[in-house]
Amino acid sequence: MKLREDDIRHQLDWLKQNGFGGVELAFTYPLPGQPRGPDWLSPAWSEKVALAKRVCDSIGLGCDFTWGTLWPFGGTFVEEQDSSQTLAGASPQRLGRSWELPLEGRILNHLDSRALARYSERMGSALADALKGSRSALFCDSWEVEPEGLWTGGFGVAFRDRFGYDVREFMPMLDQHPDVRYDHRKLIAEYVLDGFYRPFTEISHQLRSFTRVQCHGAPTDLLAAYAAVDVPESEAILFDPEFARIPASAAALADKPVISAEAFTCLYGWNPYPGPGPHQGEEQVADLKLVADALFANGVNHIFWHGMPYQAQASSSEPQASSGNRFYATAHVGPDSGFAAELPAFNAYMAKVCSAMKQGRPYTDVAVYLPIEDQWMKGELPPDLQKPSAKYHWELHYLRPPAELAGHQPLWISTHFLKSAQCEGGLLRCGEAGFTSLYLDCEWLDNDGLGEILRLAEAGLHVCLKRLPSRPGRGGAGYGGMLRRLTSLPSVRMDWPCTTLRRPLVTGEGAPDFWARVVDDDLVLFFGHPRSRGLTYPLRYGQSFSGETVTRDVVLSWSGYEQPVRLEFAPYQSLLLRVSKSGRVRWDDIEYLPPTPLDTPYM
Repeated sequence: MKLREDDIRHQLDWLKQNGFGGVELAFTYPLPGQPRGPDWLSPAWSEKVALAKRVCDSIGLGCDFTWGTLWPFGGTFVEEQDSSQTLAGASPQRLGRSWELPLEGRILNHLDSRALARYSERMGSALADALKGSRSALFCDSWEVEPEGLWTGGFGVAFRDRFGYDVREFMPMLDQHPDVRYDHRKLIAEYVLDGFYRPFTEISHQLRSFTRVQCHGAPTDLLAAYAAVDVPESEAILFDPEFARIPASAAALADKPVISAEAFTCLYGWNPYPGPGPHQGEEQVADLKLVADALFANGVNHIFWHGMPYQAQASSSEPQASSGNRFYATAHVGPDSGFAAELPAFNAYMAKVCSAMKQGRPYTDVAVYLPIEDQWMKGELPPDLQKPSAKYHWELHYLRPPAELAGHQPLWISTHFLKSAQCEGGLLRCGEAGFTSLYLDCEWLDNDGLGEILRLAEAGLHVCLKRLPSRPGRGGAGYGGMLRRLTSLPSVRMDWPCTTLRRPLVTGEGAPDFWARVVDDDLVLFFGHPRSRGLTYPLRYGQSFSGETVTRDVVLSWSGYEQPVRLEFAPYQSLLLRVSKSGRVRWDDIEYLPPTPLDTPYM
């Protein structure tokens, strides 16, 4: 499709007028019946992208760029030496519906920082003019590199040096050897961090940009990966909103103020290309708000809509130019969307909540060990648990904090962070975050993690060890001795709660999900409407239906005070409140009533 300056300006002006704060330019496939735009990364392509950036700067819109076409990173300019590898050679995976359709490019080797550097040199050259002006984020979508049998140059030698045996003979049958598969996954996880996420952020900084990344789906420690980028990003509802606690935890541990989410993806389900998805074009804003509120209650404080395709406008010279483009798996945004009239008010509501939840720092109390070892020791999810975004246990789709920690705002932690953590005055200190205790409930725990937990417990950290773990993989010595030393310590117990802990921040029967931040001496809490709790893919049409006010009586324990509070949730409303150091409770006005065409609950 021919990209016209007037169309670009028209769409960006419309977004500004309807309460959007910025755009992400994503370079995807041409829609059915339409030709491609300018050749991928050509001067003509670069000119149009730079034009869009200049328009954004002129009207006060942020402007980010997907660092490639479609996802994962790749393209026809990726040479075989830089393509994704298996032990047998170049991976057969190809980049399908990209800007270059019908051509299919190679997938970039995401384990090799040199390959990423060469790829980024080409991307950076094409986007050089677009990266001028205001600072832009370089965006990376979810992993989506075929994970089976991943390999790269030097991996076999590194594996033998680390674990003391040759993994190559096991590669064709890894699933028959879970201990070897664990060792393979552990080393792959390190290559993903050192070969992709960390250098991607370094490259972006060299280009006077920053990274915004969806690390989910990657075969790595997701907490470490999210901490390696500038803005960790979740996704919903293709990922359940509770998944956002993982990037939000990484942000708290790494002192990153913004946690974003690609919102409203595949809201009511997904149909294969070309779609449409269920109820596409009939989305209810009340349902969209339900998802947004669930994300806020799990730590997200910045929303990215998905999405708005390029639209050509009819004109007197080209009366047939109007395109009417729509994606096949998302809530359609544009003047022709079913909820267009409601966008300014809904966007204003989300902006108000996000602004409040970016203040200060996250409240921290209990750190929960992320049971990565348990997931790496498993294979594929059972068929009934698989979905378009979930195939493997290690993707952590179904991981939730223990129910007995409700009210403590539990955050995930992993060995990556424990290695640099200290125990000071009985508190676990990790950067700016401080925790009263570490909660550990896993079947498998490797030597590295056990050693760090032992070190911290010997320094006085309170550890709740719910069960005795076993050592995964083939490596490691002295495991039994370390475990005996750990369980003999007075600061380690196998039940909950530890008597020295703080009271839960929020207690009360049926207490709704919440997220809390500390602002100076005040506490800011967002409570999601009770209907926003436990949302899972796919959302049922009209699931937001709320016909009456719902009340929850809770007790807030803050700054030495125990303050009874009645939470009154009017239909479709969530709550934002502030608690002062003296225990005074103030309510912020975030009332927003979306249109609710359904007058009965979903079926």
